[in-house]
Amino acid sequence: MKLIAVTAAALLATAAAPTGVEVTAPGPQGALAGTLVDPGKDAPAIVIIPGSGPTDRDGNNPLGVRGAIYRQLAEALAAKGVATLRIDKRGLFGSKAAIPDPSDVTIAAYAADARAWADMLRAKTGRKCVWLLGHSEGSLVALVAAQHPTGICGLILVAGAGRPYGELIRAQLRASPTIGPLLAPAEATIDQLEAGKRVPDASVPAPLQPLFNDKIQGFLLDAFSYDPAKLIGAVKLPVLILQGDRDVQMPVANAELLKRGQPAATLDLLPGVNHVLKMVSSDDRAANLATYGNADLPIAPTVPDTIAQFVRK
Repeated sequence: MKLIAVTAAALLATAAAPTGVEVTAPGPQGALAGTLVDPGKDAPAIVIIPGSGPTDRDGNNPLGVRGAIYRQLAEALAAKGVATLRIDKRGLFGSKAAIPDPSDVTIAAYAADARAWADMLRAKTGRKCVWLLGHSEGSLVALVAAQHPTGICGLILVAGAGRPYGELIRAQLRASPTIGPLLAPAEATIDQLEAGKRVPDASVPAPLQPLFNDKIQGFLLDAFSYDPAKLIGAVKLPVLILQGDRDVQMPVANAELLKRGQPAATLDLLPGVNHVLKMVSSDDRAANLATYGNADLPIAPTVPDTIAQFVRK
């Protein structure tokens, strides 16, 4: 009888868990696609904005990131009574029809999509406002979107930059042990892009082409024009800055810069958490990066716990 009771309870729990529903929002030339997990009309709702590159709504990309962090986050938040809408970026995956070329994007365009998703979710569910959660590059997208705050409850900035992207890329290149003689032309290219000028492909050394080729310079010109610390200072909404202290991609100093830019924001530093929201027990860089491709490793429980507490306040 005890075994039957336990099994029945497990079945009831499974039945009660909300399932993901495919939803769409209007894109430039076709629909944007996402997955809504909604535990009920009284639940706070969050739009999860992905990080950089070809990252899908679950938090995976073909470059070796397979930790499914956004899907795990959505499931953990649903269990805490928080709704989520996780999305595919315009031109990619389910949102492929939105534009023909997924490289023909800007931070401003992604921000417009985030507001379109917020409007759709409000109209679909009757909520007065929704939260924007931006992870990594998505943090900058959320900050730009919130400069027009209608229908936005507040922001959750996870592992986001606190200084302009040009400065970030310079710091990453200078820290690279293999950059050598490529550092000078790389920094010269960044200088030009920061000044709003395109750089001919012929002027960019072949090893630097993946970073600076002409096809993505429109994105870089737009991205380099923003200062996250200034953007957050203009936000008059509740803001949670969430940062893991073992993030090897976005050092803690970025979260501190965001907090300095908006003293009213809440800053939570999460011990042992890395850039992909997984727990890491040492300073070993290889072990840290190994978590990026481990779908069996759950996200740190402090991440959904902190987010749920904040949006429910």
